[in-house]
Amino acid sequence: MFQSTIKDRWTKLFLLIIVCLISHGSIAQERPNIIWITSEDNSKHYMKLYDSDGVETPHIEQLSQTGLVFDHAFSNGPVCSVARSTLITGSYAPRIGAQYHRKMKTVPMPDNLEMFPFYLREAGYYTANNAKEDYNLDKGDKVWDESSNKASYKNRKEGQPFFYVHNFSVTHEGQLHFGPEKMEETPISTLPPSGNLQPNHPQTALFEYTRAYYLDRIAEMDRQVGELIGQLEADGLLENTFVFYFGDHGGVLPGSKGYLYETGLHVPLVIHVPEKYKERVSYKAGTRVQEFVSFVDFGPTVLHLAGVKVPKQMDGEPFLRKKNKSPNDVAYGYADRFDEKYDFVRSVRKGKYKYIRNFHPFNFDGLWNNYRYKQIAYQEWVDLYRSGKLNEDQRQFFEVKPVEMLFDIEKDPYEINNLAEDPAYEKQLLAMRKELGDWLLSMPDLSFYPEFYLIEEAFDDPTAFGQDHRRDIKKYYLTANLATSGFQNVEEQLKRKLEDDDPWVRYWALCVLSSFGEEAKTLEEAVIGLSKSDPVRINRVRASQFLGICGVSDPMMDIEEALYSTTDPHEALLIMNILVQLADGPYGYTTSVEEGKLAASVADDSNIIRRLEYMNGL
Repeated sequence: MFQSTIKDRWTKLFLLIIVCLISHGSIAQERPNIIWITSEDNSKHYMKLYDSDGVETPHIEQLSQTGLVFDHAFSNGPVCSVARSTLITGSYAPRIGAQYHRKMKTVPMPDNLEMFPFYLREAGYYTANNAKEDYNLDKGDKVWDESSNKASYKNRKEGQPFFYVHNFSVTHEGQLHFGPEKMEETPISTLPPSGNLQPNHPQTALFEYTRAYYLDRIAEMDRQVGELIGQLEADGLLENTFVFYFGDHGGVLPGSKGYLYETGLHVPLVIHVPEKYKERVSYKAGTRVQEFVSFVDFGPTVLHLAGVKVPKQMDGEPFLRKKNKSPNDVAYGYADRFDEKYDFVRSVRKGKYKYIRNFHPFNFDGLWNNYRYKQIAYQEWVDLYRSGKLNEDQRQFFEVKPVEMLFDIEKDPYEINNLAEDPAYEKQLLAMRKELGDWLLSMPDLSFYPEFYLIEEAFDDPTAFGQDHRRDIKKYYLTANLATSGFQNVEEQLKRKLEDDDPWVRYWALCVLSSFGEEAKTLEEAVIGLSKSDPVRINRVRASQFLGICGVSDPMMDIEEALYSTTDPHEALLIMNILVQLADGPYGYTTSVEEGKLAASVADDSNIIRRLEYMNGL
């Protein structure tokens, strides 16, 4: 009896000591600190650590000596808000309704899922973000202890483990929004050597200068990274801290940010692994890792390193772990609306091959986007195209895209030589098409509905909407994929689908016809009927678009009338995108939208204003 009492007292005393240690951080500090250092808008192509034409980044390179260099790290989206929405949720943006840049309506987090720093806070971590968020989702107040330009890991309680994000903006696209006078103020002789220009870029002095200036911005970013790492060392924290450095997506020379090419998605990733925690990682320090990792995996990786269970609702998986599993070699990408410019593109990279599916190939890459074209290199590129001074490779950016694109990235790093129609690659093409299709349907991908419809019908709970409409989305995907076959093989199917009771089947049949272009003129009679009588306005517009692409009739007046008749600015923006596509394409049409005829709810929208300024030549 006496011995039992003594034992109970010692047990209570031991538990009390444990509680005290936890409250003072002694045991809490056994959990690693984790820092994300992000630089905006830079792919791996501009750093000598990855590319011989890149600039030296000594501080990031030094970080790699005590850690890992990932040779295949990818943003899933090629623009800030979509990339960051993927990072913070561990979820694919088209599944959760966060795929449009920028949000016209924020969407809620999926049921039973929080942004991943929430789970770190629950586990006792201090979470701080300095300072960019740019999420397309409702954040709530439980994600960050602090998120501002004053946020710091230093504000935590003594001994408390922390997760800290520090964003550097010196490489952001806006740094290249300079005028011609910049070339005199900062001569190219004062900048890092520009290296070789991309073969699909104009080989001009302006493009050379733009690249050199951008390399200079990366060198400055590296200096700032060095200051932050130096502060960690001075604070005695580096030995307890995993440090991730990565670009938040690709960019920012023309044709990178906003596009699913490697220059838009393939980012640098270097991770310092502290000696103290090396047993938590299967890779040895100094390794160049060949495994494919994507932004969707970053949040789960942080949770795993912190000893926190990864929610099953997340799409990603940890890539730093004690034991190797079969290395991943697949990464997916998505591109939808960028401000006022619409597109619908999906990609999959598997090993050395890259497959890109253009669901709206008539939306050529160079379709006007106000923010992109603030860069004078973009302006020069389009001017050279319009004056007929570009070669075949350089013109591709401004011409109708193939429905499918297949590239061997090892041989063709800038994705110029499309192998999709090469019989020698047919087996690879079919495998990649299936790989992408299986992924799209597994989410399922919400973008098979137009954005304005999702805003109205789905965005109160987009994830649930997707699950409830999984069969419908598969139906729309299969309709859209008729574009990958020869027209004669699918003509009868398309004719039936133009008569389908489901408006979105008709929508996709019309988009497929526009993808085929003049080859599909045999169905013009049915399409003319839809252009006049389809009960869904956007279908009448898509029908008119097809008739314009085929040269059957000038579609602009009918599309303009449809624009004037809508009170929904989101639908209006899509209609205006179609007007610009037809006016700037090779069809010879002109448009003049009268602002006074627009509904007030439409005319006041900022994206609409930008489109109007361009269309009216202001």
